[in-house]
Amino acid sequence: MTQPHHNHPPHNPNLHPLPLPADFNPATCLLQKSTEFGLFHESRRGARLAADLVANGHPEDLALAEKVLDAVLACQEVDPRDPHCGNFYWMAEDHHVEDLNAVEFNLEALIPMMIRYGDRLATSYQERVRAAIQLGLQEIARLDVLVAYTNITVLDILNSSLGGELLGDSALAQRGYNKLVAWMAYTHQHGHPLEYNSPTYGAVTIRALKRLIDLVRDEATRHRAEAMTARLALSIALHIHTPTGRWAGPHGRAYQPSVVCETPPEMAMVREWVANGTVPAWVGALLDQRPACFQVTETAERNRQLALTTYHTPTYVLGTATSSFNPQANVCMAHFTRPGAERPGVLYTRYITNDKWFGDAYHATDRTKTRNLPDEGDFFSVQQQNRALCIYGSQNFRHGSSAKAVLIWTVRAAIDGIWVGGQQVATLPCQVPPGQTIVVASGDAYMAVRPLQITALGKNTPIQLVERNGDLVLEMYNYQGPEKRFWELNWPGAFYQGKPIISYYLEIAERSDFADGAAFCDAVNSGTLVEHLDVPYTYPAAGERRYVVSYQREDQEIGIDIDLMQWQLKRRWTAAGDLGWPTLATDFVAALAYVP
Repeated sequence: MTQPHHNHPPHNPNLHPLPLPADFNPATCLLQKSTEFGLFHESRRGARLAADLVANGHPEDLALAEKVLDAVLACQEVDPRDPHCGNFYWMAEDHHVEDLNAVEFNLEALIPMMIRYGDRLATSYQERVRAAIQLGLQEIARLDVLVAYTNITVLDILNSSLGGELLGDSALAQRGYNKLVAWMAYTHQHGHPLEYNSPTYGAVTIRALKRLIDLVRDEATRHRAEAMTARLALSIALHIHTPTGRWAGPHGRAYQPSVVCETPPEMAMVREWVANGTVPAWVGALLDQRPACFQVTETAERNRQLALTTYHTPTYVLGTATSSFNPQANVCMAHFTRPGAERPGVLYTRYITNDKWFGDAYHATDRTKTRNLPDEGDFFSVQQQNRALCIYGSQNFRHGSSAKAVLIWTVRAAIDGIWVGGQQVATLPCQVPPGQTIVVASGDAYMAVRPLQITALGKNTPIQLVERNGDLVLEMYNYQGPEKRFWELNWPGAFYQGKPIISYYLEIAERSDFADGAAFCDAVNSGTLVEHLDVPYTYPAAGERRYVVSYQREDQEIGIDIDLMQWQLKRRWTAAGDLGWPTLATDFVAALAYVP
């Protein structure tokens, strides 16, 4: 290992004490959060607070930091009989290790704290923290997270590399260096990290790489981290929609506040990264100097048939994923400008069973039901610029009272007009006859949706526009009726004839291009839609049942071919031919100059 390239900041005894966050609880010496399930104290937030206190360095801070560290280290499992000895309880209220990522999030604060400012702590606390780090790194090595799990892999790299160097354990450090090499090889094989285009976890990954670059002693590891930062920064820049300031979809994982733009615009975060050197300076140029319209496609993993396509215009951005990845994903998503509004508009999709909505899905990490609406479907799509063909299939629906695909437009009050079959709709709910095109006008965009093949699992399979929790929702049902079991959906099973599907065509246009929604509806309907679904048969664990759909208008065509039996994507194409799996493809040619 080479010598460190960082320096300890001088200890300034004249600093003022660190202002404590409003949610600091002096009784527990941790930060608290209140949900509908009670009061909780996250261990990782305590670790971050301790690091901040030690960094600030005032004597009062250091005294409080010891108390905070006491509370944090009390959350570490130290019983050698526990298979996760060395990990941390996510909350101080827990009595067992469940979230295996807790050790990564705690050590990412404690290890840099010890490298930079450890000598500010009393010797006894230095020894305790180093022992906790040693125990935690042993757990990280045992877990040996799969390199496909992007943000946790990078935290493993960070903690193992820096922790090994801190402790003088060359084997632990080398494990971190090797993990980085393995992650790079896996990523370069496909093009983009598997945990693709995530506003939440992409930021975690970028910050971890920055910390590694700043603190690691091993020169080769530092250079590799710089290269991966540049590659990720390129992708992020190509997915920032500058007119709205948002991180455009599709998202591999995202929490609801960022999905609906309740968080600050991500473009501001990226510009801050440019300003403080987290990402290369040329990232700012990619934000400032770009064509009005461009498309970017990247592959997250060929083996999973997972690629992402995003198309930018001055008024909207549309993104789709070729296949499903995670319940927190946004596989089909658009942002569009709403002049005069506080936030841009958002269109996103879900497959939902049993009419769940916000407040129905418990998220164990956050200890709340209010933050997410998980996608319960499998998904395939093909996209070319502003047009997409999308197919949802039920994932695990075997028993229940409803199963549906939904398209959600945020803020019903900001919807300027709705047309069904060319006729304007004045009130909701509104039933949509089969074969009719729906057009929604909001802000500067028209969005057209044409429901296509819908597998009926019962007598009642409505297509309807409704308002839910202040949003406009298009619901397309596979089933709505009495709660029942679906024998025909079990595989292995004696009645299985393939996944039930809901498919639709989606197109977005600038409102300035059409006189009104009816005119846009006419344009969409003037295209040629061709669908073919093989006749049903009971699956004997061999053979296929294909669904093929294409849409053509003027000189553009998109098409997709899937197998319902094994749920496989067989083919995607445009007028130019079959689509492959590019590591990075964009008509924004200047961006390619920055590929590391």
